[in-house]
Amino acid sequence: MKLVCESNQLIDYLPHSDVIDYHHPRIHDTARSITSRLTDEQAIVKAVFEFVRDEIAHSWDIQSRQVTRSASEVLEHGHGICYAKSNLQAALLRSLNIPAGFCYQRLTIGDTPDTGHCIHALNAVYLSSLQRWIRLDARGNKEGVEAEFSTTEEKLAFPIRLHYDEADYPVIYARPNGKTMDTLARNNDCLIMYQHGLPTEL
Repeated sequence: MKLVCESNQLIDYLPHSDVIDYHHPRIHDTARSITSRLTDEQAIVKAVFEFVRDEIAHSWDIQSRQVTRSASEVLEHGHGICYAKSNLQAALLRSLNIPAGFCYQRLTIGDTPDTGHCIHALNAVYLSSLQRWIRLDARGNKEGVEAEFSTTEEKLAFPIRLHYDEADYPVIYARPNGKTMDTLARNNDCLIMYQHGLPTEL
């Protein structure tokens, strides 16, 4: 799929915000701890991706009722759903001056369409060494979900099943989608939110 940038200016994929709060000391220190011995850009991005994927749990997988939203909250509590984990991955990368954006898919909540649909978040990262964007999904691997870092082929968490009315959106957004952030802001029980409160379309 051909990716489409919301903005043609890489600087638009670098700002700090209330949810991509990489000025927080915890974000700054973690980014540098992860990458302190690395100099190669791709190795740095891979290390950040694998940290968020493997060291930060998906809230549903651990059945946590706590809702995290900002990057610093996700890092502090050690978990988040995809909307929150994508904030953390973007914050860590942006703190290292690596442009990072937000991408979305429309997926079934469960394995089949009768479970309903929801919007799933992942990131796109600009690699200056390749002069192009790649998408990375740090949702967290588990049985049936195996996302990997790759510059040659996408290895995302979820393949799109068109016959289930799933969709892969091509736009790389500079900011997280407002519906996804509002969902995290207005809910206080992650398990109920995850089953019944996620947006179904962008």
